[in-house]
Amino acid sequence: MSLLRPHDVIDHVTNITPEFLADRALHGLLLDLDNTLVPYGSYDPQGVAQTLAWVRDLRLSGVKLYLLSNATGRRAAFWLEKLEFQGVGLAGKPNPRAFRRALSALQLPPAQVGMVGDQLFTDVLGGNLSGMHTILVRPLVTNALPHTRVARRLERAVLRRYGHDWQH
Repeated sequence: MSLLRPHDVIDHVTNITPEFLADRALHGLLLDLDNTLVPYGSYDPQGVAQTLAWVRDLRLSGVKLYLLSNATGRRAAFWLEKLEFQGVGLAGKPNPRAFRRALSALQLPPAQVGMVGDQLFTDVLGGNLSGMHTILVRPLVTNALPHTRVARRLERAVLRRYGHDWQH
């Protein structure tokens, strides 16, 4: 499998249900923050109430969750308080070391953990390098950062090669 090819491509994190995880023998998730769980730059918990409820429901069903984000430590800490699970900001994705640390925190082997994120070159690449099940989600909002716009164009070309074509 190509290191940039996600195992699953979905529209929103809330499409990941306990049944979805059971079908893939997954017991834990590493979750990206920006444009995966919350819109890039947002500090509005009301705006993501559905996602926060999804997190609570997954945790109650026994799924282990860990935030693995390249966002600032301050931003990650703000959201970790709302999400009520562990994680880190400034993770350094796609460096496999960041993924190994997160897997260690979950105390699960890579094959039992899904990496969920909106970017091929950080989330999917790092998850695949680490032997995890990778789940690419449609970005919640269009990011205005110049380097992200360039990466999105490259991502779209790669995704089209695998039969996916998001117009986001």
